[in-house]
Amino acid sequence: MTDEVNDGAARLRGLHRPGDPLVLPNVWDAASARVVQEAGFPALATASAAIAAMLGYPDGEVAPVDEMFAAAARVVRAADVPVTVDAEAGYGLPPAELAERLLAMGAAGCNLEDSRGDDLVDPEEQAAYLAEVRAAAGDALVINARADTFIRQAPDPLDGALARGRRYLAAGADCVYPIMAPAETVRALAEGLPGPVNVNQFPGTSLGELAAAGAARVSYGPFPHMHVMDALKEFAGRLRAGEDPA
Repeated sequence: MTDEVNDGAARLRGLHRPGDPLVLPNVWDAASARVVQEAGFPALATASAAIAAMLGYPDGEVAPVDEMFAAAARVVRAADVPVTVDAEAGYGLPPAELAERLLAMGAAGCNLEDSRGDDLVDPEEQAAYLAEVRAAAGDALVINARADTFIRQAPDPLDGALARGRRYLAAGADCVYPIMAPAETVRALAEGLPGPVNVNQFPGTSLGELAAAGAARVSYGPFPHMHVMDALKEFAGRLRAGEDPA
């Protein structure tokens, strides 16, 4: 298992190429993992909000960690490509235990966010946590460090994301994820951070534009799950109304 995990992490790490980003339509269960993998994507990423919704919980570490990790493990088992797991803020686990549990399920990487509830964690505290995860995992996990200044509407969110991202990369993170950063900030983030940058694609922005701005990774969070649920809602509504749902 150790050699397989190290190989998966190395493959995942190598897919983070500024200007030629790794695109990750996030998944939430074995079925969605197979669909995305069969579409030809070279890696998979889970979305915690989608997994929580599938399990019947709201987002934000409300779902029990054992249930969240069991769901993520099913994604890993269904995949033949590296899987990075959205581990939210770490579920209160000590860094070594978090790393151990992720590696035991076969995860090649993880997201770790720097806010608890609506509050941003002190960046030095978060950097220390990331450093301990790195020490416990070695090179076997690709750590995607979320910088939540935009989503938490912090003052000067761009400067805050840059400052936090630099600390997190210095602590051992592989990539910085300023979640919900507007498209017009991507170039400044890519040029201002000494490591790969993960961004979101919003309506009206093309993947080509994000690539040209220097993005190394593009992800979609819960939006693929939301699209699937909208399709199911329409199907059920048409069926309930006596219409042909096909």
